[in-house]
Amino acid sequence: MTKRSLALIGAGDRGYHCYAPYVKENPWKAEFVAVAETDAKKRNSFGDDFGISEQLRFDDFHKMLEQPRLADALLVCTSDRLHFEPAMLALEKGYHIMLEKPMSTGLDECIALAAASEKYHRVFILCYVLRYTAFFQTIRRIIDNGHIGSVNSIVHMENIPLVDQVHSFTRGIFRNTNVACPIILSHCCHDLDVISWFAGAMCKKVSSFGSLSHFRRENAPAGAPERCLDGCPASGTCPYYAPNYYLTENTGWPTSTIGTDMSLEGRLAALRTGPYGRCVYRCDNNVADNQTVIMEFENGVTANFSLQPFAGANGRTLKITGTKGGIRADMEKNSIEVYDISSGQRNSIAVPPSRYKYGGGDHGIMEYFITGAAKNAEGGRTSMGSSIESHLIAFAAEESRKKGIVVNLDDYRKGSLTGGAG
Repeated sequence: MTKRSLALIGAGDRGYHCYAPYVKENPWKAEFVAVAETDAKKRNSFGDDFGISEQLRFDDFHKMLEQPRLADALLVCTSDRLHFEPAMLALEKGYHIMLEKPMSTGLDECIALAAASEKYHRVFILCYVLRYTAFFQTIRRIIDNGHIGSVNSIVHMENIPLVDQVHSFTRGIFRNTNVACPIILSHCCHDLDVISWFAGAMCKKVSSFGSLSHFRRENAPAGAPERCLDGCPASGTCPYYAPNYYLTENTGWPTSTIGTDMSLEGRLAALRTGPYGRCVYRCDNNVADNQTVIMEFENGVTANFSLQPFAGANGRTLKITGTKGGIRADMEKNSIEVYDISSGQRNSIAVPPSRYKYGGGDHGIMEYFITGAAKNAEGGRTSMGSSIESHLIAFAAEESRKKGIVVNLDDYRKGSLTGGAG
């Protein structure tokens, strides 16, 4: 296979630490030749790490995309609100594209991206890494092989570790819909995607419940100041005390995201002035810290998705019932149990653990993307056309949660196509 040349927009956590390692491990398959990143330290660190020439290190993605096409394929790993424009510009330039989730924070833009994918005939996939893990592919094979008959219902739980909830969705960049998007879209859209994948039909109705119930000012300990370092009387007992997260010997994630100076003095300064030093009860967060989504699909399958933000460990658990049996699965344990109604047998399947992040999904999607780009393929397992369904569900779920209504997806689709939703 001919080596593919790659460009990257957004050399932050996801681009640098999740997808770029694939290139280091497989240098004969792909190489980075250009990068666009507003943060000079991140841009130059990435450029030095991959030997990118100075003239191909851009401080603005517009400058990169004003050039003649610089590479075969492009990874768009910008913040959520900056997905649409670089993706559209890159399509026009002829790049194959892998776009970080979600497609966009606006439904109309999501629909426009799906339409554009049909127009430009490029590899254009979304970073729905779950579909590329051995765990979820095994479940899909069990369903496809008819072992549990026709799928009847799905229960799917996303367990978010406390550190993720506090760092990303309370103090961090995904905390507020004015700068990011609802948690059901930013974090859970790929959970909704696998539910839709297993259901095997388009979603018909959505109802959702949830709220920001805990991380609110009225729940702060008595006398708690605006910042943890300002003499908080609960510092010895509060599980969210910022120094316990960011002033340890571990300077990897999440500490690596609070600033560029990882010395103790640099981190102290970041906690005194930046968002990550704030009391979790006194932030400007407004995204839900618990949410449940109920779905009915056109083939009669029903599904229940539950977001669990106070989990002790990361992972996803599922129960899928069918007309001939069922599946119980735990991603953290890499375990899948298949139950047969007729025989009463329960067979356990141990999915080999992956040495790669997210159950091997990051490595799997990069392999798929590079191979597809080499073949000049179109469509794909997580194409824009297939990924739009999960976004429709996410936007409908948030509308349902806020308005207390059941959303009919047929009406919702018609409304979104005319600009009435999103």
